[in-house]
Amino acid sequence: MDVKKIYFEDLQIAQALIHRDERVTRNYFYRKCYPLFKSIYNSYYTDCAGCKEFMDEIYIIVLAPDRKTGKCQMENFRGESTLASWLKTACLYYCYRKYELKNRMPRYERLIPGNDREKENDRDRDEEKYGSVEINFNHLNREDALVILKQMPNKRYSEIIRLRYLELLTHEETAKALGMTMENYYNKHKLAKAQYVRIHGKEEQR
Repeated sequence: MDVKKIYFEDLQIAQALIHRDERVTRNYFYRKCYPLFKSIYNSYYTDCAGCKEFMDEIYIIVLAPDRKTGKCQMENFRGESTLASWLKTACLYYCYRKYELKNRMPRYERLIPGNDREKENDRDRDEEKYGSVEINFNHLNREDALVILKQMPNKRYSEIIRLRYLELLTHEETAKALGMTMENYYNKHKLAKAQYVRIHGKEEQR
């Protein structure tokens, strides 16, 4: 009878991650596993602006408690493979679902009225400059972050940033909370990030 190898050290690491051990989270998940995440991010489709955002997404997916059961996905890890292999499978499944969702979305070209073309071009330049910037609230306390959000002129955009990066909802949960289609959300998400980065930049220069 074959005896399955159990990776006890990886089981201990998984338990530490589940219990939000900051040292293990920093050293294992964000440092040791970075090459794994970077390789997958570079090779497969995601809707994330950068590898750090992709890692944050996976962290939430595998460690956020399920609303019904109260358990996270990582609690299903039994040590029958390395934790890195288990995380790779979780990442690939995430990428597959994102790619599948992308292919199901309707594709169409937006019609831009003639008198709005100049504004649209300006907005595209902003998106090119800021749209791929990663947003990180780790260096801000909640009150400071809310102050910046209140200064955003487009309240819809500020809600996208608040729900996505301050409340840590997924892209799908944020779109659902705001009653937006995913295609509309992806477009507005980039513009929202551009607006937030501009406001944040002005605050830092004061």
